[in-house]
Amino acid sequence: MKFALRPIGLAGLVIAASFISTTFTRTRFIQAALAQTNKPSTFQADVKLVRLLVNVKNPAGELVGSVEKGEFTVFDNGVAQEIAVFERYTNKPLSIALLVDTSGSTAKDWQVEVKSIRRFLNALFREGNERDAAALFTFDYDVTMRRDFTRDAQRLENSLKGIKPEGSTSLYDAIYHASQQLQRRSDGRRVIVLVSDGGNTTSAKAYKDAQEAAQRADVVMYPIVVVPIENDAGRNTGGEHALQTLATNTGGRWFDPTLGELDNTFLEILRDLRAQYMLAYYPKNLPANTPKFHSVRVELQRKDLRAQTRAGYYGEDSR
Repeated sequence: MKFALRPIGLAGLVIAASFISTTFTRTRFIQAALAQTNKPSTFQADVKLVRLLVNVKNPAGELVGSVEKGEFTVFDNGVAQEIAVFERYTNKPLSIALLVDTSGSTAKDWQVEVKSIRRFLNALFREGNERDAAALFTFDYDVTMRRDFTRDAQRLENSLKGIKPEGSTSLYDAIYHASQQLQRRSDGRRVIVLVSDGGNTTSAKAYKDAQEAAQRADVVMYPIVVVPIENDAGRNTGGEHALQTLATNTGGRWFDPTLGELDNTFLEILRDLRAQYMLAYYPKNLPANTPKFHSVRVELQRKDLRAQTRAGYYGEDSR
């Protein structure tokens, strides 16, 4: 099903048998009427249990997978919490929203990016949880869901065929709407992998809207900014900084590879996802004036190790 809404009104509805494609525009978003959306979400049922996905790294940036439960301390708004659930190398199913910039500024490198994305998808489904799935979104002036969540790498790859990069960039709209789609997914790990040059020119949503949507959906973001220009004068440094902040605040990582480094960047993301710890706790002993957004901090007994996780979460009463 394809829904398109322009700023002046509803342009039309197209039902295609070959694939499901949902288009979101700058001003409004119409959710496809898929059968699964009528199923009750499990998110509210366990919302009191706060889950943190954590990568642990040594000073060299290498992943460390041997840390025991007792070596972690979790703080919620500065108050130490009891870890109720602990998983090392968690195998919770992944829901990955792959967001690909198709604005005119990406045209020169488009074919190289597509080849790397194909290799990433094949590697994703080659191992891991049998329930891992990915969805494909593209964005220029509009945000288009090219393929809903699936394990079929070939279908995802086919959705990239025939795309001609053109137009402006609605980066924050893409993050916002992909986060909303991910929030509908059942109790697994929610991830955004974003490939762009970092520009944002036509989004209806602001940066704060995109960040809040990602944080409410417990999304981990991995922005990949492909900019072959090393000189700051030729780069969108403001957009890059915004994506760096989104990655840090959601517990992910930001990358700025050359085209030749793109394949390795995707592999690094997969390594991070395969080596995550999952810590979960029921917030207790929090002060009455705790803000709607709870700040979270994870510390380790070994001071030479660093825990990478999200900056916080929105409490139950803020939904």
